[in-house]
Amino acid sequence: MRALPHRFWGVVLLVGLLVLWQVSARYWVTSSNWPPVTEILKAIASGLANGELAQVFGSTLWRMAAGFAIGSAAGVLLGMAMASFPLADAALRSLVELLRPIPMPAIVPPLILLLGIDHAMKVFAVAFACFFPVLVNTVSGVRAVDPTALDVARTFQVGRLRTLATVVLPASLPYILAGLRTSLALALIVSVVAEMIAGSEGIGYYIMTMQYAMRASDMYAAIFLLAALGYGLNLALLAVEQRVLHWWRRGE
Repeated sequence: MRALPHRFWGVVLLVGLLVLWQVSARYWVTSSNWPPVTEILKAIASGLANGELAQVFGSTLWRMAAGFAIGSAAGVLLGMAMASFPLADAALRSLVELLRPIPMPAIVPPLILLLGIDHAMKVFAVAFACFFPVLVNTVSGVRAVDPTALDVARTFQVGRLRTLATVVLPASLPYILAGLRTSLALALIVSVVAEMIAGSEGIGYYIMTMQYAMRASDMYAAIFLLAALGYGLNLALLAVEQRVLHWWRRGE
């Protein structure tokens, strides 16, 4: 008999927890704030059918994607500069280490004062959160490039910028993609938190609104879909990573 795949046991645990939730809501917990899973699934179906959930998730996703793209691109470019040019590293390292530990909720109030509560603030917050993991991983990746590859490029008199683009960047991709996976989760978290703190639309605002309206089933429905969205995005980035880094995977 073949051994069961590892993911099977994760599915079993998840189903078991949902069954326990259903039973506890039906027979043990008498609270409207702890609805049965069946009621949550009905709320998901209803919200998707009438387009309400699709609208709030779409609003969050485009801001998340914009912030993720801006922050990640800036992290890669600045990370390569810091790892390749000692002067850039000396000038920027102290500032990076000063800003990196700041918790994201702490920068939202100043951003509201500077940018208001519209899209610009939320996109900037997401970009700020995504920037540092990509930056740190890019610096590590560039510094881990095999010196022999750089020596070969130097021997053939390949220019500095071309060496960065054709030698350093491809060799750093395993590190960069690891940073992107971390930043993708942060992008979703920060998007939702920013909408909860200062939002008028989006999934974070929707969850808070359902809480205040005592519509627990709709609130949990959004949370369930949020978890599924995060899982799906991670799987998608893993698929991209496996395709882009097929050479690296085989070489492990």
